Amino acid sequence: MEQANLKAQVLATSGAGDATELARQAIAEGSDLILVLGGDGTINEVVNGMAGSSVPLGVIPGGTANVLAMELGLGSNLEKALTRLSHTQERRIALGRFHDARGESRYFLNMGGVGLDAKVVSEVNQSLKRSTGKFSYWVAGLSQITSTFEQFDACCNGKRYRCGFALVSRVRNYGGDLEIARGASLLNDEFEVVLFEGSHPLRYAGYLVGVLVKQVQSMPGVHTFRVPRIEFSGAGHLQVDGEYAGRLPARFEVVPDALTLLVPNSYR
Repeated sequence: MEQANLKAQVLATSGAGDATELARQAIAEGSDLILVLGGDGTINEVVNGMAGSSVPLGVIPGGTANVLAMELGLGSNLEKALTRLSHTQERRIALGRFHDARGESRYFLNMGGVGLDAKVVSEVNQSLKRSTGKFSYWVAGLSQITSTFEQFDACCNGKRYRCGFALVSRVRNYGGDLEIARGASLLNDEFEVVLFEGSHPLRYAGYLVGVLVKQVQSMPGVHTFRVPRIEFSGAGHLQVDGEYAGRLPARFEVVPDALTLLVPNSYR
């Protein structure tokens, strides 16, 4: 039996945006598979270089929260994730696409956030993040407890909602070990949108308790929808796949049949 001629190439990034260009280059040169070792921000960059192609993407966890790896059940342990990656299948999935106030757009795999969590992302100390990981996000979050949260409008299914935080998600996992959009799935061609009313920090402390006991979507002031698009306007910060993305207004939409992802057989 003739053995296949396999050739692997390792490409390292040196700065923001490198992973997008390296992914495009790999596809242009005829790569059959792209594996990315990194966190959700690096994966996001790679996805933006691969969107619309047929080349499969495999994920190896190497970042802070590893939302996608945790969502897929690959875990955060590198050795175990590599073993689990060998038991995956190619699945064609949709991507989210984010449009900002400047008219620029960006694809994303996991989620977008508006308001509170994006403000937290904007204030994370990068040195602390490198040394402590997820703890840096808790520090940034706790710094908001004396602030009144900015309010913005979400337009969804022809209705308008006044919110302080909105999650536009393709995944159940949030931050690596929490669940907010519990009905979301990468295999669906829609977002699960969770909207939170209110501006007082104590109200959001209550919402956090609801998240911890997995009851947040049944709480007063919380609205959940499954939709292919949603628009936001007013005052508010934005994040996409855990990276700061500017200020409102913004629009999110689902792009079907946009990426081939290696998905464990157990993922539903």
